[in-house]
Amino acid sequence: MALIETLNKIEAMVAGARTLPFTERILINDNDLVHYVEELRKDLPKEMKRADEIVAKEQKIIKDAQAEADRILRNAKEYAARLTEEHAIMKEAKEKARTLMEETQQQQRDIMTRTQDNATKMQSDVDAYANQVFDQLIRHVTSTFQGVQQAESGLKQALTVLEQARTQMNEARAPQPASTAPVPVNKNTDLSKV
Repeated sequence: MALIETLNKIEAMVAGARTLPFTERILINDNDLVHYVEELRKDLPKEMKRADEIVAKEQKIIKDAQAEADRILRNAKEYAARLTEEHAIMKEAKEKARTLMEETQQQQRDIMTRTQDNATKMQSDVDAYANQVFDQLIRHVTSTFQGVQQAESGLKQALTVLEQARTQMNEARAPQPASTAPVPVNKNTDLSKV
């Protein structure tokens, strides 16, 4: 880092130097330039050493990567050999798996068919039962309605009889000769004794 900083200082010194009139030459402080060159001489070996260390680390990384690549290649070859040996077993296992899958799918289809048949029969049974219940309710309501109509008819007849009885009673109580006084009637009076 110090090497780059020193080079930057030299560059700044050159860029900021004054030019001699009527020439393309520049004036540089030779003491400053000598000082920067001494810094470069001092820092350059350190930077070179660091560069050597970086190169050594890179070479070690490359060597380790090559060793790892060789190891991976060996493992891949061993794995490929195992796969070749196991190919027959895998083929047989795949065949068994395919057969088992087909059997399972057939069983699933059979179960679904039976389930749908049972569901259809159940629905039919439920519908039949519901229709029976509705038929019984309709018959019961019809019978009750007929009973109510009969009761209503009987009540109408009883009302007619009561109205006729009242009319007859009132006619029987029509004004009589003065010697006969009317008998007062209230709710508790027994009409058969009058």
